[in-house]
Amino acid sequence: MELGLAGKVAAITGGSEGIGKAVAWRLSQEGAHVAICARRADVLEHAAQDIREATGGKVLAYRADVTRPDDLAHFIEATVRDGGRLDILVNNAGRRAGYPFLSSTDEAWQSDFDLKVFAALRATRLAIPHMMRAGGGRVINVTHIGGKQPGAGSMPSSVSRAAGIALTKALSKELAEHKILVNTVCVGVIRSAQTESGWREQAAHLTLAEYEQQMARGVPLKRIGEAEEVADLVAFLVSARASYITGTAINVDGGASGVV
Repeated sequence: MELGLAGKVAAITGGSEGIGKAVAWRLSQEGAHVAICARRADVLEHAAQDIREATGGKVLAYRADVTRPDDLAHFIEATVRDGGRLDILVNNAGRRAGYPFLSSTDEAWQSDFDLKVFAALRATRLAIPHMMRAGGGRVINVTHIGGKQPGAGSMPSSVSRAAGIALTKALSKELAEHKILVNTVCVGVIRSAQTESGWREQAAHLTLAEYEQQMARGVPLKRIGEAEEVADLVAFLVSARASYITGTAINVDGGASGVV
């Protein structure tokens, strides 16, 4: 299927590993000019070089902490300066943060909202004028199924992810007249660096494979997902083939969520 992404310019936050890197890789395969940002310059540049060598595409690697407004502004500016325009924004930066309510501090709540909500809304605010000049665009917010179906011990992340889903819907209504489509991909258990850190923190007595099998028990498909599977969906949603899809929240979770 021809996705019509050749020549498009995409900015992806949290692009050095996991879902962000997989999305950048997939869009670069489709001919898009890709810009990725993350906090660790060495990991970021390694990811960018991997993508360049695999796809032959142009990849801008820009060190930025998305919780810092100036860093985020400079990343979007660098993307437009390097690519000449901006067509796609993927708000992917995030981390695991699930605690019992009485154990979650004000600092933990603020940090989680700064990373997952304020960074997304600031990046989108910065991207919109460039997309308007381009005649339209796509915004993808990577959230979590816990934002639809929060569980015990899931805060503050489930609440910040619910905010991201609501932000998606509200923006889709407001930006439709400018041909800017906004959707969110709600992920379940996906193999990533965060999965490995969870294993080290919570289940070092198991092998990584055993830990992943344990995590997959609640997934109807009986396995955890791959970052590339999320990337395939994102590539479709930002493509010309998805021109009538906006305001949606699509689960990529192997059927784990109890809600649609």
